[in-house]
Amino acid sequence: MQIVINGDQKEIQDGSTVADLLELLQIGRERVAVEVNMDIVPKAVYDTYVLTNGNQVEIVHFVGGG
Repeated sequence: MQIVINGDQKEIQDGSTVADLLELLQIGRERVAVEVNMDIVPKAVYDTYVLTNGNQVEIVHFVGGG
């Protein structure tokens, strides 16, 4: 199925969860926020939140520094 991640089209497997997507993209879930169709997805449901064809996903990375 096709989804849009941060403005780019991406083909992913049907039934993929937010956790699956982060693993596919090699992004740790500790320092990110994920939004699907303009709704923030709580970290507690990353393993069960199933993405569907056409979803608009935004992934924001938090970085430290000074």
